Amino acid sequence: MLKSFVFLPLIFFSFFVQAQKIAFELDDKHNRTATYEEVLAFYRHLDSSYVQAKLFSFGTTDVGKALQLMVLSKDGDFDPLSLRKKNKSIILFNNGIHPGEPEGIDASMMLIRDLLIKDAVPDNVVLCFIPVYNIDGMLNRGVSRVNQNGPEQYGFRGNRQNLDLNRDFIKTDSRNSQTFQEIFNRWDPDVFIDNHASNGADYQYVMTLIDTQPDKLNTILADYMLKNYTQELYNRMEGEGYRLVPYVDSRGETPESGIVSFLENPRYSTGYAALHNTIAYMPETHMWKPFAQRVNATYALMKHLIDITHEQGSQLLAVRKKAKQSVKDQQVFPLAWELDTLNYRQIDFYGYEAMHKPSEVSGQDRLYYDRNKPFTRKIKLYNRYKPKLTVKKPSAYIIPQAYEKVVKLLALNGVKLETLERDTTLLLDMYYIKRFKSLEKPFEGHYLHREVELVTKKMEVPFYAGDVIVKTDQEKNRYIIETLEPQAVDSYFCWNFFDAILGQKEYFASYIFEEEAERLLKENRALAHAFEKAKQADSSLMKSGQAQLDWIYKHSSYYEKTHLLYPIGRLTD
Repeated sequence: MLKSFVFLPLIFFSFFVQAQKIAFELDDKHNRTATYEEVLAFYRHLDSSYVQAKLFSFGTTDVGKALQLMVLSKDGDFDPLSLRKKNKSIILFNNGIHPGEPEGIDASMMLIRDLLIKDAVPDNVVLCFIPVYNIDGMLNRGVSRVNQNGPEQYGFRGNRQNLDLNRDFIKTDSRNSQTFQEIFNRWDPDVFIDNHASNGADYQYVMTLIDTQPDKLNTILADYMLKNYTQELYNRMEGEGYRLVPYVDSRGETPESGIVSFLENPRYSTGYAALHNTIAYMPETHMWKPFAQRVNATYALMKHLIDITHEQGSQLLAVRKKAKQSVKDQQVFPLAWELDTLNYRQIDFYGYEAMHKPSEVSGQDRLYYDRNKPFTRKIKLYNRYKPKLTVKKPSAYIIPQAYEKVVKLLALNGVKLETLERDTTLLLDMYYIKRFKSLEKPFEGHYLHREVELVTKKMEVPFYAGDVIVKTDQEKNRYIIETLEPQAVDSYFCWNFFDAILGQKEYFASYIFEEEAERLLKENRALAHAFEKAKQADSSLMKSGQAQLDWIYKHSSYYEKTHLLYPIGRLTD
């Protein structure tokens, strides 16, 4: 309903609002997307006009502007805790994480307006929209996506730090990500959708769809999602003329080689949502379809998602509650995944024939897709993953308070924290980093670690008053374990939070240590025996005097115990 305005007749004002069109609709070719200023003005107008709509401002972004959240609530209640007590479902829509993919920005503006005008906000679902997530990139307007068919101008992928924000949900280098996580954890959405457009192969589909990879989502929630959400979205979108297909990530050069289900690790928005037991989707409209088709398809998908959630009612809430309890009780957690290449299914794929011809630029053979030769063909969909590495959870983790960013991120994500009241020594399982590999070039500002190998040692370790205890009897266990276990693919360790432990702080001068090394070998027969055995097993060690001194040093009491020691301890029963 409209808010009252004494100076304007109700009927005329309603007509005025209905007549309000966005830039996309006003453009004859439907090839224009709104500017940030237009978006903000549009939402502020709706906020002032409807009691069912409220525009919130949260935190800030790297460009210095607050992150906006538009909430639609049928009864005008905008308190997340109150809404949960009323058993209302919550959907969070994210737009403009890549502002060069602005379909969701325009589609959301039209959808929100239409729901309000028609008084069609569902009574049991609260709708939360982030109008623009990467405000920084949206303000950097131009034509940077050479492979995209419109709109005329749009924002840039990178934010003010030149970060791709869809890689920032764990490392949290941007204020954008920090503020997003505040919103996400305050509203705790049952369903999340992050609107995108994709590059890649050419095919007949206007939209492809990434759903949370079911093998890495809690089983209770995954089975429910596939049956009640994913399949329904496919059916309803096809009925509206938008046939869907899983995101096209080809095993070979073209989709006919088979496509692989996208494994959205926690660095991505939908992977982050999975850590919180939230059903998540990432629609990817096809970049070479007309902008109008892409916007309309995004509108349709969001509308169907709202309808499905309305129909599911309390069942969604009950299933998600069971999933959270399941994660709380879970003992063993996967840390890394690998594609199950023996497990696939055949799907109908609507594509275009892939051809080759000499390039007019280089003269070399080049790929192209012939849109005059559409086909329907069975192809393989590899959509199953299996755990590559698992870990049994400890009863608690102990974190030195020195790692302030780690503690703040855990708290931001709803993890319950306790602190030691006094200095104490604890017997814990501690990890030593045995070996790892790092990227040769920075990825999103980090030399990401991978293939981490560990050695576990039971040790007595001093901790101090104010150090942090994280118990693992929480609904947030997945977030806890997939960030604190060093071998997890997007752990804090892999994102370089603990790189100081990888460097020695003390060393030796060879000409002085020579005599001490000789003494150590003479007085410690076990050390001398191990030294000879190591030389026989490693020819490079046998040939290098410096390497031999280093070996002796690292096996002596002089070698610092903190080198390569992961500082977070595991309290086990």
